[in-house]
Order: sequence, then C-alpha cells, then structure tokens
Amino acid sequence: MQSGFIPFHVLRDGVRLHGRIGGQGAPLLLLHGHPQTLEIWHRVAPVLSARFTLVMMDLRGYGDSDRPASDAEHLAYSKREMARDAMAVMAHHGFARFQVLAHDRGARVAHRLAADHPQAVERLMLLDVAPTLAMYERTSEDFARAYWHWFFLIQPPPLPEALIESDPARYVRSVMGGRHAGLAPFAPNALAEYERCAAIPGFARGICEDYRASATIDLAHDRADVAAGLRLAQPLRVLWGRHGVVGRCFDVLSLWRERADQVSGDALPCGHYIPEEAPDALAEEALRFFT
Repeated sequence: MQSGFIPFHVLRDGVRLHGRIGGQGAPLLLLHGHPQTLEIWHRVAPVLSARFTLVMMDLRGYGDSDRPASDAEHLAYSKREMARDAMAVMAHHGFARFQVLAHDRGARVAHRLAADHPQAVERLMLLDVAPTLAMYERTSEDFARAYWHWFFLIQPPPLPEALIESDPARYVRSVMGGRHAGLAPFAPNALAEYERCAAIPGFARGICEDYRASATIDLAHDRADVAAGLRLAQPLRVLWGRHGVVGRCFDVLSLWRERADQVSGDALPCGHYIPEEAPDALAEEALRFFT
C-alpha cells in the first residue's frame, strides 16, 4: 500500500482487526474480497484519498486480522459478526456515519452492515456480487463450475483446510488466476502480499468458515430479512465485470432491486477483480457516487 496510509489495530471481543487509514474528507470504508486483503485498493486509494478519509480493513480471517476459532453454527464468521467488526473499526476512528465501497466477500459484509446498522451507513457501492441468498437459490451449472471454490470451501473440516494448507500460494494463484484475465491484472507486490497473508496460520480455517457461514447462518439471516420485508433504504450502486461470471449468470440489477429501494448499476469493461482490473473506471464511478 502506498505511503500516507497509517496502519491501525482495533481489538473487538478478543479479535484483533488490522487496517490502514488515510486521506481527507468524509469517511469511506473499504472492504476487500476473497482470497485477498486491503491491498486490493492500492490502485484506487491514491485517487479517492484526495476527497475522502479512507478506512481500509482486513476482514477477520483475512490479511493481518485475526483468524478466530469458530463454532458449529459458524457464528464467528457470520456477516453479521463481520459487520460488527466494521462498526467497531469506524467507531474507533470517531465515525458514526459513513459510506461503504466493497468488493466480493466484503460486499456481503457491507450488505449486512447496511441492513443491521442503517443509521450508520449513508450509501454503499458493491462490486461484482448479487445477493448471497439469490446466488445460492439460483445457482446454475455454469455458475457452479466457475465458482467451484464456493462449494469446495463449505465442505466439512478438515479436508478443505488440509488441501489449502499444503500450498497456500498455489490456492491463491489458482482462484485468482482462473478468472477472465488470469494473473495479469495483479501487481507483483500485491500478489506477493496476498500470498504472504495466505501463509499465516489459520488462513485456511478463516476462509472456509467465511464460506460455511455464508451457506448456513448468513442464509438464515437473509431469509429472516425477506420474511420481515426488510429492504435497504440507502442509495445503492452496484458494478460488475462485463467479462465476469456474476453478470453472466445473474441479473444483478433485478436481484438487488428485490432487496433495496434505490438501486443503480452498470457493467465495467473487466472481469471480477474490478479494483485491480479497472481502477480508473472504478475511481470515476466512486467519486461521482460518493461525492
């Protein structure tokens, strides 16, 4: 990550959360996806930090944040618990109300954050995701083949963990390199950072528990929201990769309009890893939407 961003650590219920903060202006929380870290923002953060105070954090289980033990219901890695992490990080910096830019797994945390803490989230931009419940319920063969890791990581322990731990860097490269553009979009320093963090003990457990939670407790929380008629009231902008799997397999805008009142969105000329494949287009979208 570029200079000018100050590392921080926040301890919440025994879980140490790592992040970086920098810039000036209104607070903007940035959340990364799988199998990455806050390093994904290295190409857009310099632009956005001229207008916003950026708070970038590693989700629990990822990066330099802790990888806590889980439980039979996977509650420790529910998106509700991760959203509470985000609230604690923002409160630590004195921000009671903020905006959110989030990719992939981080976007699922952001969805729960906006649903559970509407007083805190002013507006949000989600990158290359449809709602978790809809994606599981409407999975096709095309999606299952492309997103094989969704179904591999949720298998009971210890098999997925053991296979990942046998060569964490190979796992990272296989997942990230198996998309539209291969490994070409990733700067060497960024890729090295993802591989370093994947080698930290507990990484495999953390990412498996993240996905196990999404296939169990997170779906229960989402179904409860639907049954209660709970919808996001905040302005929501969704972007997806024109060459990605999500836009090919799902009607992204329609699915988000089932869950939120104010939705706009568009495809960008890239694959899944929008912050690294199309940073200029993303920065332009973010400046327009969040300013």
